[in-house]
Amino acid sequence: MAIAEPLIEAPFSKRRSLSQEVAAIIKKQMVDGVLKPGDRIVETKLARELGLSQTPIREAIRLLSGEGIVTIVPNKGPVVQTLSGADIFEIYSIRAVLEGLAMRMATQVASQKEIEAVERLYDRMTRKLNDDSVTSLLRDSAHLHASIVALSKHSRLMATYESVSFQISLVNRILARVSTKQKEVDQHRELVDALVKRDPEHAERTIRAHIYRSYREFTELEDVADVRPLESLWF
Repeated sequence: MAIAEPLIEAPFSKRRSLSQEVAAIIKKQMVDGVLKPGDRIVETKLARELGLSQTPIREAIRLLSGEGIVTIVPNKGPVVQTLSGADIFEIYSIRAVLEGLAMRMATQVASQKEIEAVERLYDRMTRKLNDDSVTSLLRDSAHLHASIVALSKHSRLMATYESVSFQISLVNRILARVSTKQKEVDQHRELVDALVKRDPEHAERTIRAHIYRSYREFTELEDVADVRPLESLWF
């Protein structure tokens, strides 16, 4: 099975409607930092920039509101949602559960060729260490995680992961401030090794610990209260 490059906002997305395309554009602006938490989304301005009527813009806003990404504020309109400490905990904890199950399954159902494809993906990451034209490996890291989820061959797991993947991207954008290429390479070696080893218990523990470490880094970086401090919730 070939492992395709995932989109930032939806690694497993299929053909989308116009309103979904607009929603994807708004999400990209959030990931790129063009739209920040608390910013107002001006529907007329966006419609003019995209050369569209306001109908698909409004439909896109409704979609994003349903995902909890945008809040409709009375007398102000749509505003980019600010993530609270509870939001951060929920994003990371559900990610740990989903990716833990995906890793456990991947070690058992993925073919040798599929696992070797992930190894090649990681090797490409390492080769970029000395490439000055590449400033970040966060996209490569996200691709590696999405590839492991795809190797689970669990359609409902993949669909659920897709529903939270954008919020994961938002959090990763903030972590990018303290990320280095060397750090991304070093921290993702353990995931590839665990996948190759094909020990389901060890593999699940490894990726859950990996995600928990990122959660702790985020709470310290953003000075966000850890609303669920017990490590036993993660392992």
